[in-house]
Amino acid sequence: MIQFHFHLLSTLPEIQLLIFLAFLLMYLLSLCGNAAVALTVCTDRSLHTPMYFFLANLAVLEICYSSVIAPLALVNLVSGRKATISLAGCGTQMFFFVFVGGADCILLAVMAYDRYVAICHPLRYTLLMNGKVCACLIAGSLVLGFLLSLQLTILIFHLPFCTTKEINHFFCDIPAVLRLACTNTHGHQAALFFVSVTVLTIPFLLICLSYIFIMAAILQIHSAAGRCHTFSTCSSHLTVVLLQYGCCSFIYLQPNSSYSLEQGRVVSVIYTFVTPVLNPLIYSMRNKELKDALSRVLRRKVLSQRK
Repeated sequence: MIQFHFHLLSTLPEIQLLIFLAFLLMYLLSLCGNAAVALTVCTDRSLHTPMYFFLANLAVLEICYSSVIAPLALVNLVSGRKATISLAGCGTQMFFFVFVGGADCILLAVMAYDRYVAICHPLRYTLLMNGKVCACLIAGSLVLGFLLSLQLTILIFHLPFCTTKEINHFFCDIPAVLRLACTNTHGHQAALFFVSVTVLTIPFLLICLSYIFIMAAILQIHSAAGRCHTFSTCSSHLTVVLLQYGCCSFIYLQPNSSYSLEQGRVVSVIYTFVTPVLNPLIYSMRNKELKDALSRVLRRKVLSQRK
């Protein structure tokens, strides 16, 4: 049975322990932060709007996204040796990583469309973004991510793999696994580029188009306070988009010949551990409604425990 083993991030036990503690802290913060956002949106009626509905779903996806990578990476770090993973296990991890990550990127484009409708067509917002439409947009993000991930994973794991099966990474990332194939992978590289364009470039262009119309609408607002308030509803989303798409584009949209596994590992830490921690912080700190709702939920929780 074919098995892979992961490359150690450091050969020094002390450094391995420090990396383990850092990864564990970021993973726990990610779980707590995103769970808090999702639960706050669900329990606070003032946040039962399309924008926060999408935000809650994004938080759930971030939890899944972290959980696909973090537990196995933490086990590998704490074991202090090169842990192994079966071919099926590696394929499963890759499938869920691409599935959740792809749905995450598409959902960010959906959220940009939501902001476009809210700002450019405010009188028709409740009609255009009703509950059925929102549910269909979420389902569409998941279905598209699922189909792209399924096809790509099946394509890659039909490759023959060589005797050297050390994945030069801390999880089954696509470029790292492709390098272990002992056959020509140009067709597979082309498929990866197609999926990357579908998941990254097309949604990003749609986000840019939405923000062009949004900025045009904001500039037509006469008062400076009105312009600032309107833009504040988009600033958190825009920050998350730049962080997420910037890191993923660096990994998946550059030519294979110029791809560095060492740089890839560093950037992967950012979008698998750091970004899921920052996203709830960015939304809660830059969004007054969400911040106030979090405070109300916490106060209710504290009061209920005192009774």
